[in-house]
Amino acid sequence: MSKIKDIARQNMNKQLYKDFFFIWFGIMLYGFGYTAFILPEQVVMGGVAGISALLFYAFGFPPAISIWVLNISLLLIAFKALTRQFTVRTIIGVSIMSVIIGLLQPFFQAHPIITAGEDKFMHVLIGGALSGAGLGLVFSHNGSTGGTDIIIALLNKHFRMSFGRAMQFIDITIISSSYFLFHSTETIVYGVAFTLIASYVCDYVINGSRQTVQFIIISKEYEKIADTINTKVNRGVTLIKGQGWYSKQEADILIVLARKYESQELFYYIKSIDPYALVSQSFCNGVFGQGFDSLKS
Repeated sequence: MSKIKDIARQNMNKQLYKDFFFIWFGIMLYGFGYTAFILPEQVVMGGVAGISALLFYAFGFPPAISIWVLNISLLLIAFKALTRQFTVRTIIGVSIMSVIIGLLQPFFQAHPIITAGEDKFMHVLIGGALSGAGLGLVFSHNGSTGGTDIIIALLNKHFRMSFGRAMQFIDITIISSSYFLFHSTETIVYGVAFTLIASYVCDYVINGSRQTVQFIIISKEYEKIADTINTKVNRGVTLIKGQGWYSKQEADILIVLARKYESQELFYYIKSIDPYALVSQSFCNGVFGQGFDSLKS
């Protein structure tokens, strides 16, 4: 029993380290897109990052500080409406983001990699794609960057506004407010373009990382394969007793559910143990429960 607990604890620690790495890497991507491509082009997007961008364009206030101050202030205001887990993850995510943006923004201001105003749409496209991919990685690994999520929680609690409608309302308000600073509808169009690109890429990354596959494995080395999948890939295995209709011989069948990105690792271990194993792989429309997505209400 203690051995099982030790393995479970080790698996949990591995997952935590993995989540932390991808959250950090995702925030790095977001910070790179935001500071290298978006801020030089003076584009305003939705959320707290958009408010911070407006403060930077208008008063030169460092985005890293305003992002941290605004998020922590919103957390304090909405503390009762948020879960403890969300609050802790948001504080960690926002703190990492503030440090990264605080390092990258002055660097790219002194050493720009683009010429502002030249091919602006391409810069917005690249910045949006990088930022969206970064946020997708953060959300896929149970991270949070706060911002709009906190404001939405407040609106949902006090005004009974749906999450989708609240998000649209906030983003449109922030992006449209850039008109009072720049007196240009072009800035609003670029802000909307950034938001659409970032949202699309973010969804693409999240859906790709959450896509689930099912493996059916028939092998004489089923015990070794099952143990390896349990300990190396950290996935559960179901053993089913079967029988070949033609041969009338008993067959041991393994069923494994895993994420799509774990497929190559599974194939590698199966082949290394039994090159002649019969393996069927199929895509699942949805898998809900422990280790996968939460059950839908």
